[in-house]
Amino acid sequence: MDTLNDRLADRLKQLRATRGWSLQQLADISGVSRSALSRIETGEVSPTAETLGAMSSAFQMTISQLLAPVEAPFQPLVRAEEQSTWRDDENGFSRRVVSPPAGGLSAEVIRCTLEPYQIISYAGPSKPGHEHHLVMLEGALTVTLGEEMHQLAAGDCLRYQLYGPSRFQTGVDAACYLIMLV
Repeated sequence: MDTLNDRLADRLKQLRATRGWSLQQLADISGVSRSALSRIETGEVSPTAETLGAMSSAFQMTISQLLAPVEAPFQPLVRAEEQSTWRDDENGFSRRVVSPPAGGLSAEVIRCTLEPYQIISYAGPSKPGHEHHLVMLEGALTVTLGEEMHQLAAGDCLRYQLYGPSRFQTGVDAACYLIMLV
């Protein structure tokens, strides 16, 4: 069976091979262990959100660009039930591509859900200076950008350019939010 996980494994192997990197070189660049990368590339395990973040930084692609070839091809209208969803069950996180990226189009919208008492940390951005607009739909979320912490509630919007580490943390409430990448 050709699952999203299988297609992602193939995509990651292809990206690594295109750059002429060994598993060890990718491990050194991404900070993800060689054994974890091997298990991901064989489809044995699904990467966590943090691992995808580290790999997107290594390949200098957004997570959506990293996943794009394994998801449905671009269409001008994508119905809610057809939008691609990726889940990190280990961290209680899901991301649904609301507006898939394509060719010359640069902006994209991602709908994220993070369950209560969860933390997702990224060592750095895939593209330094990438502009984000985070709009809280439901719940509460603490977003830490470098050393600066922001407490967000439903209706709040945080606009930032990402240059360093980031962290998304929930407390007693789950968080549902949109991230617009420009």
